[in-house]
Amino acid sequence: MLLLLTEWLARFEGGFTVFRYLTLRGILGTLTALAISLLVGRPMIRRLRAYKIGQTVRDDGPQSHLKKSGTPTMGGALILVAVGISTLLWADLDNRYVWIVLLTTLAFGAVGMVDDYKKLVLKNPRGLAARWKYLWQTLLGLMAATLLYVTAQSPTETALLVPYLKDVSFQLGPWFILFTYLVIVGASNAVNLTDGLDGLAIMPTVLVAGALAVFVYAAGHAEIANYLRIPHIKEVGELVIFCGALVGAGLGFLWFNAYPAQVFMGDVGALALGAALGLVAVAVRQELVLFIMGGVFVMETISVMLQVLSFKLTGKRIFRMAPLHHHFELKGWPEPRVIVRFWIVTVVLVLIGLASLKIR
Repeated sequence: MLLLLTEWLARFEGGFTVFRYLTLRGILGTLTALAISLLVGRPMIRRLRAYKIGQTVRDDGPQSHLKKSGTPTMGGALILVAVGISTLLWADLDNRYVWIVLLTTLAFGAVGMVDDYKKLVLKNPRGLAARWKYLWQTLLGLMAATLLYVTAQSPTETALLVPYLKDVSFQLGPWFILFTYLVIVGASNAVNLTDGLDGLAIMPTVLVAGALAVFVYAAGHAEIANYLRIPHIKEVGELVIFCGALVGAGLGFLWFNAYPAQVFMGDVGALALGAALGLVAVAVRQELVLFIMGGVFVMETISVMLQVLSFKLTGKRIFRMAPLHHHFELKGWPEPRVIVRFWIVTVVLVLIGLASLKIR
């Protein structure tokens, strides 16, 4: 919206042309989302507390979590509001990537909101039945994947790139739809599984989103893409604003979600953020790099899968409790130590992922 305004003003004052630069709009998008999060956060927490929309804590987990019972939840709506407003203000609204990514993110958030509402307001411990949750995730994931496939303007946009190897890629063809669906839904549920400690999920999300912004800018800039020998994808650069908004909104949410948390994001935030990361990675053809940079999300998911598989096959558990962060808690690690160490691991993995821009 503001891009259109500045372009109109540029007719009368040349200085407004500076707003055409992605770097500036990306920074402004980040700051706008951060400001919205900080301004809206406290009133939203008060409203959630007034309506008694609080977390229900299982009594079979770490005993230190019992004191968190009643903490306002569904705070992820704050992130989505900030991301949505900031993106609409600073992005080019004629860009197909912006609309596909933004609308899919909000749609996954809506699925999470229904689940949270059933659990926290209607006091249904099951929330949205698993089959319905996965059905909606599947439909939304397939819709987004199909849109990206049918609007692709070059074979590169549907090829699987192998990081660290020069000019190695595989054309997926129609299989792109299935692969993209798996990335989106897998990332969505991986972030959801990780969201179990104060700030544990949001900081890795911020770090990965920031790194994806670098990939987005590089892939969207013809000269930089050519220099780095990565595919140039027309129009994808506009997602810098969306990624910046994710970073800003995430940092703003962390202000209230840091230990001890004043608010939890709930499924409304976790499902949406995971889908957003997966979609952006697909858009810039860096799904395998996302697997590396989001290693914490991957480890958390694999720990749950191994735990379930081991118990069904042998009747024994591999971990004291899954997801993985609970295992370390039950081993005696204080919650802040688990959180910060998982953040450190994410920083290292993000740097390894960024290195793929030059190591080929």
